[in-house]
Amino acid sequence: MSTAVCVAGVGMIAFTKPGSNEPYPVMAAEATRQALADAGIAYSALQQAYAGYVYGDSTAGQRALYDVGMTGIPVFNVNNNCSTGSTALFLARQAITSGAAECVLALGFEQMKPGALGTVFDDRPSPFDAFDRKAEALVGMPELPLALRYFGGAGKAHMDRYGTPLETFAKVRAKASRHAARNPLALLRKELSTEDVMNAPMLWPGVLTRLMACPPTCGAAAAVLVSESFARKHGLRTDVRITAQAMTTDTPASLQANDMMNVVGYSLSKEAARQVYEQASVDPRDVNVVELHDCFAQNEVISYEALGLCPEGGATAFVDAGDNTFGGRVVTNPSGGLLSKGHPLGATGLAQCYELTHQLRGSAGERQVPEARVGLQHNLGLGGACVVTMYQQAG
Repeated sequence: MSTAVCVAGVGMIAFTKPGSNEPYPVMAAEATRQALADAGIAYSALQQAYAGYVYGDSTAGQRALYDVGMTGIPVFNVNNNCSTGSTALFLARQAITSGAAECVLALGFEQMKPGALGTVFDDRPSPFDAFDRKAEALVGMPELPLALRYFGGAGKAHMDRYGTPLETFAKVRAKASRHAARNPLALLRKELSTEDVMNAPMLWPGVLTRLMACPPTCGAAAAVLVSESFARKHGLRTDVRITAQAMTTDTPASLQANDMMNVVGYSLSKEAARQVYEQASVDPRDVNVVELHDCFAQNEVISYEALGLCPEGGATAFVDAGDNTFGGRVVTNPSGGLLSKGHPLGATGLAQCYELTHQLRGSAGERQVPEARVGLQHNLGLGGACVVTMYQQAG
């Protein structure tokens, strides 16, 4: 990239269960104000804004921001399923690297309803039509909710291919709970043992327990991105930079490989990670901290391999060795991840940005990863899109 992009400020509110939340404009405005205060700038300094949400009417982005300021800037509404927040981040970064703007807001928010995810418009083709047909052919289980069928099926594919025990997924969920206990912004902060997770009610016998799935939540997070020249001109911080970023969407392999791991985005994640490592000239072994898309414990395990954190088929050994937590090779989801922090779809990608920014600043408190200098973000949406982002500490 020709222009260095600095994360000048971040903001995030604690995620809450649906029904316990403030309305989306209140949540979004609070996260935005936090990001602006963290950056040390006024709303009037922003030249563009990208507002991400999945469940909301058109121009909800404007409604979310007008309580903070009405300065006439372009406000772009972004919807890319669960990767919405990082897609807004991708577009904000792209606006700066292209020279179109020097100070841009990326905002993500979601006001969700209780229960499993579902489509809103039932009078037209679903974007999941082809994926549903493939899932039906590969795993059946039409009685299960969409996300559970997809990611449970991907976890089962990993189990069948590599002999992965259910306990591996349970260990990942228990690890998430230990990390979340250190994060005041996490929704679920109770520490769980592997046995607690294994003994939870089965959603798919032998494949997935209730505690292996993330909770739907409401919330908001935001980031102010600036060019290095803008930062230096206005005395803003330049210590955390986005040094590489890639967004991928499906290729024929997503469906033609007849593999549920590919249906849920394994190949998208692997290719986006490859591009990012190449752009940044960084080896996966150099990454200190990762925030990845653990909507289910099964997807965290799959993503270890897609992101090159361990060899394909090596996830169980990676987990058993403790290489995914403090004291191991790379700390994954020190925030507690989606499994403990919650998953308000539009806000998730920017909550990951919030966490990694604080990790690289050294301001993550009790959950601080020692000597964190290189961070990797992975955010995935079915249907599908994946955004992988590399953060590095300046100097």
